[in-house]
Amino acid sequence: MARCEVVAGGRWSPFSAAGIRRRLLEAMLCGATNHKRKKGAEPPLSIPPPPDEDRRLEKLSELLQAEARESRSREEAEKKRKIEAFEEMQGVVLRLQETGEDFDRRRAVAAAEVRRLAKDNPEARQTLAMLGAIPPLVGLLDAEDSESHISALYALLNLGIGNDENKSAIVKAGAVHKMLALIESGLPTTPTSTAEAIVAVLLSLGALDANKPIIGASSGAILFLVNFFRTPNPNTNSTQSKDDALRALFNLSISPSNAGQLIDSGLVPCLIAAIGEDANISERALAVLSNLVAASPEGRSAVSCVADAFPVLVDVLNWSDEPGSQEKAAYILMVMAHKSRGVDRAAMAAAGITSALLELALVGSALAQKRASRILEMFSEDKGKEALKGGIVAVSAPIDSSGGGRSMSAASVAEIEEEKGMSEERRAVRRLVVQSWQNNMRRIARRANLPPDFAPSDSFRELAASSSKSLPF
Repeated sequence: MARCEVVAGGRWSPFSAAGIRRRLLEAMLCGATNHKRKKGAEPPLSIPPPPDEDRRLEKLSELLQAEARESRSREEAEKKRKIEAFEEMQGVVLRLQETGEDFDRRRAVAAAEVRRLAKDNPEARQTLAMLGAIPPLVGLLDAEDSESHISALYALLNLGIGNDENKSAIVKAGAVHKMLALIESGLPTTPTSTAEAIVAVLLSLGALDANKPIIGASSGAILFLVNFFRTPNPNTNSTQSKDDALRALFNLSISPSNAGQLIDSGLVPCLIAAIGEDANISERALAVLSNLVAASPEGRSAVSCVADAFPVLVDVLNWSDEPGSQEKAAYILMVMAHKSRGVDRAAMAAAGITSALLELALVGSALAQKRASRILEMFSEDKGKEALKGGIVAVSAPIDSSGGGRSMSAASVAEIEEEKGMSEERRAVRRLVVQSWQNNMRRIARRANLPPDFAPSDSFRELAASSSKSLPF
């Protein structure tokens, strides 16, 4: 194929922008190739480019150059911003590290700056800690004014948000001991805002597993949180304050080594008393109780010693709109029934746990059903049979009108025949279902003013018997 060239276009430098554009245009218009033109062949006619093509290419080139300039400008601006931010944080840390009594005010202002810089910026938290902001902030807790304390506490709180390394560094710097010393030195005149800030910092630090035993072992930390949970200041948002303290206690209860101190502090009665006040607080209180009863026999004994513990827990099983609370209450009762003394099972039965478990086993969440079924199984085992039989009413046969004696209906005979192939556990649960059904029928009869000798028909008995087959055993 002959090479397509432009004869009348003048000479163009192959390395100039115009030359490159000209060659691209020629290639698009006439399909240039690298084959040499044959001797004697006539050169093809050149096709002049469209008059607007050069202007378009020049415009495209200008746009690309402008975009490159903007990109460089953005990079330079971002680099400048980072340098300025680093210099600002460096200056703040230097002010924090100033010593002397006359510099307490400046250090408090610097702590407020750390709080602002670390609030919503993960990079700033890491950079400030790297520059050494944590030790002087912890040292600021030794100041004499509450403003310095609050600024330092909330600065430490923000530095620990989402940063486990900073949480660990704050504890290692002695923040927990200084906070407790601050409380002990100011009691009972410690400002409420300072106490709330300490609760918030303990909540944040306790989220790290490595800090849980350290905080729990610190003298006074758990007792302070329990007292704050028990009696929050009425001048503040008491619900939020109680919730923060309870969340901090929950974090500490995850570590089994803290169970003894939590129980000795009198936390268990406070938790049971808090159930029912607020949905969130109730569920968190049940979560802490779950950890305590599972951790040690002392936790289970502490629950048993509270007079209304089992009625309260059984009542939670009926909270159909709070499945999380139902599951946690069922877990506590399951652990108590499995590991505690027989007297606890008797107390559960006296609190009406049987009917609540039957309903929960049928209409509760999957986890609640599983736990309710397990408790029912335990109640039907050998060790719990005595407590179980004490609450069962024998199913009486209808009176035979012809002979005055008692005869068994066809439904009763079928029930006995069906029970012969059942295990003791399933038979006991079946009888509990019948008992619950009979009690409901008696209540309906009383409300409807039916005669005392009212007896349900066999079809109703068959319905009651069939309902026990749906139990998840």
